[in-house]
Amino acid sequence: MTFKELGLVEPILRALQDQGYENPTPIQAQSIPVLLKGKDLLGVAQTGTGKTAAFSIPILQHLYNGAPPKGRRPIKALVVTPTRELAIQIDENFKAYAKYTDIRNTVIYGGVKQAQQVNRLKSGIDVLVATPGRLLDLINQGFITLKHIEYFVLDEADQMLDMGFIHDIKKLLKLLPHERQSLFFSATMPKTIVELSRQILGDFERVTIAPEKTTAEKVEQQIYHVNKKNKTDLLIELLETKLLDSTLIFSRTKHGANKIVKDLEKAGIGSAAIHGNKSQAARQRALGDFKDGKIQTLVATDIAARGIDIDELSYVVNYDLPNVAESYVHRIGRTGRAGASGLAVSFCMLEERPFLKDIEKLIQQQIPVIEEHDFPFKMEDAAEPSLKKQGQRGRRPQRSGGSNNGKPKSGGSKNAGANKPRRRY
Repeated sequence: MTFKELGLVEPILRALQDQGYENPTPIQAQSIPVLLKGKDLLGVAQTGTGKTAAFSIPILQHLYNGAPPKGRRPIKALVVTPTRELAIQIDENFKAYAKYTDIRNTVIYGGVKQAQQVNRLKSGIDVLVATPGRLLDLINQGFITLKHIEYFVLDEADQMLDMGFIHDIKKLLKLLPHERQSLFFSATMPKTIVELSRQILGDFERVTIAPEKTTAEKVEQQIYHVNKKNKTDLLIELLETKLLDSTLIFSRTKHGANKIVKDLEKAGIGSAAIHGNKSQAARQRALGDFKDGKIQTLVATDIAARGIDIDELSYVVNYDLPNVAESYVHRIGRTGRAGASGLAVSFCMLEERPFLKDIEKLIQQQIPVIEEHDFPFKMEDAAEPSLKKQGQRGRRPQRSGGSNNGKPKSGGSKNAGANKPRRRY
């Protein structure tokens, strides 16, 4: 199938040709016809499959075929996405695909002064790409109205929930016209998102491009069992001897990402971190240096990585295994794109083994273990697993004896107090 066979107008086809697009990806081939009919859509596909084009191309075609704006242009299409990097990337794609039309688009996000963004809004635009916080802020200031919105896209919907944006999304939904076309796109689709989508979407269709098998087939995967204290030394050794090209490293926390960068810099390995606590300028600079080859490694958290668009990424390292199996599939999908080979290396310490079990169950294969390396796992060096901190249940060690200061506990049972509420981590 070609894009022309999808019934796209000539200006959009010409712009796609300029981008080197010839044939639609599966998510595009299945989504574009549905959206051109005006139906709502719930789309699920991993990063790198072309989700942005899947929703932006139909929106542009609808706007192109619509009546020309009279007077000041009202915002007719709204795309909401969780991170600044992803918002910028989506805006750039809209601009590229609308190259031969007079459709205008812009992007707004927090972390920078609003003056330039407000000026672009005042000039009149058709498509707005935004992060939730800045969008609501400018709405409250009276610079944006959503009453003319005809097309609404919620991108990376799962991360919206993880980042605590659910209340912002509900506020936005109250401001949107009831009559609109709504689109949900995401790399993963947990039950909470499915339930939310059913409340918001109208007569919708669902398109799912299963990522597990395709990702597992084209990306070589390896597991290194290692003690926590040796993770950094193992990472440095691999970067110096095996992972000699651009490497994206995943950390579970922002603090952990900063520490990894500090340790790599001490070892003479160029590195930078990208996460929510970094300023927009710092994040863009880090991503630019990584793309340009000025630094070998980029350390990211899952949420920040959603906005990273790198075509030729050789390696992915899971310094920390994710506690959500679907996130593993999303992470390793960053490499091995466009038919290229890729390598995903994961470190697994004792308390992360339940996560590994969940991952292997999801991808329906056992990840090869690298036994021979300089920092093998040793049980005698492993600390007591703190599974509670990883969202797992574990027994707390009981104190010896069944008394408290020589007095029996209530009921005389050593299990007294078992009904007290447990603290959740």
